[in-house]
Amino acid sequence: MLFKVTEKQLQRPGEREKMSNKLFVGNLAFAATEQDLEEAFCAYGEIEEAKIIQDRETGRSRGFAFVTFTSTDAAEAALALDGRDLSGRGIRVSIATERPRNNNGGGRRSFSGSREGDSHSF
Repeated sequence: MLFKVTEKQLQRPGEREKMSNKLFVGNLAFAATEQDLEEAFCAYGEIEEAKIIQDRETGRSRGFAFVTFTSTDAAEAALALDGRDLSGRGIRVSIATERPRNNNGGGRRSFSGSREGDSHSF
């Protein structure tokens, strides 16, 4: 007998709720504010956080944000905003996915000494 397993069933308990209540908002106008995000998204449910990502050096918007809802149902409903106008631009809205952390200093590698297995006798 064969069993069909869905992607939802393969997820660990609580993972769906933890991951899918956070939305990625792309193509955001640089003039858009976190208040603009809250006003646009609050019609779909209670917002836990609306965060525009800023450049570390200049403090200017990087053109994308994250909106976290208190429930997954609200987040899924807010996907309806995909392609809608916000501050003069059509925004892209999707479920946020976590990217693996890069622990090597932002792509820079530093080497010191010799690699294991290399022996140099002079």
